[in-house]
Amino acid sequence: MPLLEVDRVSHAYGKQAVVRDLSFDLAPGEIACLLGSSGCGKTTMLRLIAGFEIPAAGSIRLNGVTIASEKTQMPAEARRIGMVFQDYALFPHLSVGDNIGFGLRQESTPARRRRVDEMLELIGLANRGERYPHELSGGQQQRVALARALAPQPHLLLLDEPFSNLDVELRERLSLEVRDILKRAGMAAILVTHDQNEAFAVADMVGIMREGRIEQWDTPYNLYHRPATRHVADFIGQGVFLPGEVMSRQIVEVELGRLDSEVPLDCASSCAECQRGCRLDVLLRPDDVIHDDASEVKAEVIAKAFRGAEFLYTLRLASGAQVLSLVPSHHNHAIGEKIGIRLDVDHVVTFQQGR
Repeated sequence: MPLLEVDRVSHAYGKQAVVRDLSFDLAPGEIACLLGSSGCGKTTMLRLIAGFEIPAAGSIRLNGVTIASEKTQMPAEARRIGMVFQDYALFPHLSVGDNIGFGLRQESTPARRRRVDEMLELIGLANRGERYPHELSGGQQQRVALARALAPQPHLLLLDEPFSNLDVELRERLSLEVRDILKRAGMAAILVTHDQNEAFAVADMVGIMREGRIEQWDTPYNLYHRPATRHVADFIGQGVFLPGEVMSRQIVEVELGRLDSEVPLDCASSCAECQRGCRLDVLLRPDDVIHDDASEVKAEVIAKAFRGAEFLYTLRLASGAQVLSLVPSHHNHAIGEKIGIRLDVDHVVTFQQGR
């Protein structure tokens, strides 16, 4: 049985619909992420689960018990759901240990001390319990906020843009640390973010949200390699679309060559099946376009971005169309130079043109 079941939930602020007929499940111990741009409804969905908002339609069940619906609203404090806020919300006048133990006031002093010590050990701050929040780094404060939410042993943990106040390097490192802490604690969690790197680093399952709906609920791997919609393909990673022509049921030809597809190609909706001559847009990721000096196909370097181990080149083809290519950084080509390229595509992703 799923730990959390969100069943056709809708919510609006006045006449503005924010969440629309949204459904997903979360298994025990699973980490999920609601990912999308600002205004897509992801934070509102988190607030509905937490009990800070009441759904206009649909229901939310936790461990088989309805905690929210049009007619039922279990108080937030009775749901046993932990929350980690964007600004940490630590109490500055309390020590780290007292912050962590804040939700354990009903426990005996020895039990509370044992649990605080367990949490300090879990987050790697075993010797910092007597310090105060202002004496810690931003990353350490975030771990204390996580430990405080975990200490009462909630059924579910919610994290609202938990890394947005941190610099990029610390954000990447801490996202991996948070995943490790949650997995060691066996805690199911839902993260809300607009940053796909955070989502991919932390989550087992990711829901791409758009205008209050989930366009695709899937693993990070499938979202990147098997996007279900053009919006997901555009939103996740980088890539460009090249026009293609269907040569057979599982072969499509683009300017750079022919591609064999493992699954039936997505042709025009009026086609009973894909037929020769159907036109498609083919998604090419930067890792699909390989630099190859021996290739007869040439492309002009029109932009380059140095990323340490590699360059991200923007290349112009003979037709004027552009593609992206990731190339090891010892291949340092000048703007305007023409280089050989070839395709190496494991997952052929196509969409109807103009849709």
